[in-house]
Amino acid sequence: MVERYVMSIDQGTTSTRCILFDHRGRLVSVAQREHRQYFPRPGWVEHDAMEIWRNVQRVVPEALAGVGADATRIAAVGIANQRETTVLWDRRTGIPLGRAIVWQDTRTAPLVDALRDRPGDEFFLDRCGLPPSTYFSAPRIRWLFDHVEDLEKRARNGEVLFGTMESWLIWNLTGGVDGGLHISDPTNASRTMLVNIRTLTWDPELLDFFGVPRPLLPEIRSSAESYGEARALLPGVRIGAALGDQQAALFGQTCFSPGEAKCTYGTGSFLLMNTGTDLVHSRNGLLTTVAYKISNEPTVYALEGPMAVTGSLVQWFRDRLGLISTAPEIETLARTVEDNGGCYIVPAFSGLFAPYWRSDARGVIVGLTSYITKGHLARAVLEATAWQTREVVDAVNADSGLALKQLRVDGGMTSDNLLMQMLADVLDVPVVRPLVAETVSLGAAYAAGLAAGYWPDMEVLRRNWYRAGQWLPDMDPERRAYEYESWKRAVERSLGWIRPDGAAGARRSGH
Repeated sequence: MVERYVMSIDQGTTSTRCILFDHRGRLVSVAQREHRQYFPRPGWVEHDAMEIWRNVQRVVPEALAGVGADATRIAAVGIANQRETTVLWDRRTGIPLGRAIVWQDTRTAPLVDALRDRPGDEFFLDRCGLPPSTYFSAPRIRWLFDHVEDLEKRARNGEVLFGTMESWLIWNLTGGVDGGLHISDPTNASRTMLVNIRTLTWDPELLDFFGVPRPLLPEIRSSAESYGEARALLPGVRIGAALGDQQAALFGQTCFSPGEAKCTYGTGSFLLMNTGTDLVHSRNGLLTTVAYKISNEPTVYALEGPMAVTGSLVQWFRDRLGLISTAPEIETLARTVEDNGGCYIVPAFSGLFAPYWRSDARGVIVGLTSYITKGHLARAVLEATAWQTREVVDAVNADSGLALKQLRVDGGMTSDNLLMQMLADVLDVPVVRPLVAETVSLGAAYAAGLAAGYWPDMEVLRRNWYRAGQWLPDMDPERRAYEYESWKRAVERSLGWIRPDGAAGARRSGH
């Protein structure tokens, strides 16, 4: 019998991957292409959506060729994507109306500051579960309307379509200008600040507030169901799932029960805890988000703590400072010293996300003395990720009423064993890495496979999960408390930076 596979298209911040998985959840073929990052102004980050679509057109056949397969051997395809990144395109021509504005982009900071003052956080938290932030899509749409001539008028006339990356790819895969499906799923749509978090529908009050016309927006479907068949690249293959990348990782880590949590360590890092069907509104600086919705089953929610700069801090250390030549070298360099020498780095390059939500914060290095070497700086770089995670875990525990008992981890940074031990030490819980590291792609494949009947139920997916590594806490409690307090003092410096005009950057904190 010829084996069939489930395909995942993982459209990430820096690259696009196509991966094939078999019945046991094993990776059998992968192809990957990076795309260009555009930084036209300080704080601006952009992608070329057409380049990303061309990369998808390349990696899909490459992944199929890796196992000598064609489209007939694909049971279903699932899509995972960088969330919040905003694409607007012409409905008639299929051409994007400028570059996509990436989730890291902070150009909407003045608008977001105004929103926090009026109508204030509660207006948005009550409706969409999100605080005003440069992170989300609605402020970007409003910014584009305000800065691109006739764009709002064209949107109101139905000439323009909006989507995050899964919408853009599904539209192209299913025909584009020739009848392409304009859809999104709740994990992505709920990150726009335009969706009612309870009903998972476009909220009239929020649409009216931002001035976003309904014809611009995709139809919201569940995270796992048969959307339709592909017409390009994979003719006849069912598209069965779409999940924002972090929710896909939660699904791939099989965190299906309330209290189970994962953190993905990549360019940024994102910790999600499953809260079941309970909609938990955070009072400690987290996001209330949709974890997933499988077909007609009840919506499963999560608390999320995004950290904007973790892996990208290592890239900065490599590319901007030139202290290492490859990212893995940072572990070797950090191991040349026993501690950070009293040096802490707060990487607020794009402000601080959870639990502060302060776009005005800036990166700082504190505790510099003549004793500090590049080894101490390397260690401080890794510890910055660990301490940011600790702040998020504290908030998750407080909001959920649960105490995190284990953290499942994935993403490129998990290959750094020293960082994994640091995490276990500062969190005081076991840190566990799965055998299949590509959990974002795996989660999208799992959801698509469930929709297609490739896997019968979620219990089978749990049995596919295997542990590859585990780190146990091994830090003196007094030292942990002292270093955490030192980190907190460094964060206070980040929040109180002085702008070039002499004005203090500090303002009231997020929630």
